[in-house]
Amino acid sequence: MGIWIKRFVYLVVAAAIATGFYLALREKPILVDVSPVVTGPMFVTIDEEGVTRVRDIYVVSSPIAGHLDRTTLDEGETVTANETIIASIHPLDPPFLDDRTRRELTAAVQAAEAAVALAEVEYTRAQSALDLATSEYDRAATLAKTNTVSESQLEKAWNELQLHKAQLAAAKASIRLRQSELASAEARLMQPGEVNGGATGEACCVSLSSPVDGVILKVLARSEQAVSPGTQIAEIGDPEDMEVLVDVLSSDAAKIRPLSKVIITDWGQDIDIPATVRRIDPAAFTKVSSLGIEEQRVNIVLDLEQVPPQLGHGYRILARIAIWSADNVTQLPIGALFRSDGNWSVFAVEDNHAVLRTVEVGHMNAVNVEILNGVSEGDQVVLYPNDQMEDGRLIESR
Repeated sequence: MGIWIKRFVYLVVAAAIATGFYLALREKPILVDVSPVVTGPMFVTIDEEGVTRVRDIYVVSSPIAGHLDRTTLDEGETVTANETIIASIHPLDPPFLDDRTRRELTAAVQAAEAAVALAEVEYTRAQSALDLATSEYDRAATLAKTNTVSESQLEKAWNELQLHKAQLAAAKASIRLRQSELASAEARLMQPGEVNGGATGEACCVSLSSPVDGVILKVLARSEQAVSPGTQIAEIGDPEDMEVLVDVLSSDAAKIRPLSKVIITDWGQDIDIPATVRRIDPAAFTKVSSLGIEEQRVNIVLDLEQVPPQLGHGYRILARIAIWSADNVTQLPIGALFRSDGNWSVFAVEDNHAVLRTVEVGHMNAVNVEILNGVSEGDQVVLYPNDQMEDGRLIESR
């Protein structure tokens, strides 16, 4: 009986050792991620960042040089065409005078005052000469009735009277001229703060009204300041009339057609916004990428089918521009694809083993690849195969 027990123990130990060797030497499966080959709609897109912008922006600028009042409007406020006052511009104050200029202008004022006094003297002389000529004419007219003086003497007295009247009118005009010269000289002598002291109402300034209905997009000159002609004060636009500007590589622009479908994403909400390509610029421009590489870029303008109220002017977005699409496409994740002997290949899953298959691919996007031949719908393929993967290797799905 003891012999059978010993034999049984030896048999158990031998079985345990054999099992240990088997477990130690057997092929261990590789843990992998798998994905099925599916059939469905597929899109090939060009993904680029872009910015939103109001289609028509109106810039209110100063038409004259002057002093701008502080702008009281803020960004986002609604304005009405030809009613809402954007800014008011007052005349500029005269510059400060140095001592030399002030003395010169003071002398000019004194000269103008003397000229006015001289013109008044000339007026007094002309008035006296006119009074004398009037008396002589009246006397000659009285004597002419009795034929004491001849008609020629009467006519001469009349001409003298008219001549002195003209001289008196010239003296009056000379006084007004000299007074205007005096006012001009006094105005040039004014210092800052002495001009427009009593100017009120519309005559004191130029008011700039909104050219269109819309909202204030940006206030460019808010503080009170001196402005020159053309100084930009504010930007006005309609935020509901929005478009998107995207710049793409020139090689990608050649694949895009007008009216192509676009999906706007990554703008701050989970809702995708449909859009279409309206215009492709005919000329490219050079842009330096973040890696310091010069690239030829082309601007693409997109029309939004709807404008969410949360989307504003100058927002960053991601535009997915479709360049190819189909409804029933056999496809698999692009992460399952790799190169083997110069051909595109995948590892298909058959009986828990990885089987190397050469596939013929079609269109690709950032997620999936179109499969023309090599695998069928429903097949399982290994995702992201590592360097341990080989044909026929035992695998196990995670």
